[in-house]
Amino acid sequence: MAIGAGETVTVRFDTHHSLTNARDWQPSAVANAVTSDETPLDRHLLPTGQDHGGASNVDALNGYVVAAAVGEAGGYAPTAAYRLSMLKQPTPVLVALQQRLLDHFGEPA
Repeated sequence: MAIGAGETVTVRFDTHHSLTNARDWQPSAVANAVTSDETPLDRHLLPTGQDHGGASNVDALNGYVVAAAVGEAGGYAPTAAYRLSMLKQPTPVLVALQQRLLDHFGEPA
C-alpha cells in the first residue's frame, strides 16, 4: 500500500473471518500515525483467551471499534463476538464498551 509521506492514517490489524485461525487472534489498531518512510506499523496480536493486561485489551477493543466504524458485519460478526467474549476488562467503563461492541456484532454476553 502506498500512502504519501506526512499523511495521517489509522491501521487495523485483524484476521479475515474466513481464515482457519480467525478465532485465535484479537485485532489491534494503530491510530493517527503520521506516515514517513520509517513509520513502524508492526504489531504483535493478542492471542484469544490470553490476558496481557489492560493495555492489550484496550488495544483489542480499539480494533473492534474501528471494525464497527467501517461497517464490518456479515461473516465477521460471529468471529468478532466470539473473540470479544474472551476479553476480560479491568474497569466498568471498558466492560460497558465491550458489551456495546458485543451488542453491535449481535452476540450479547
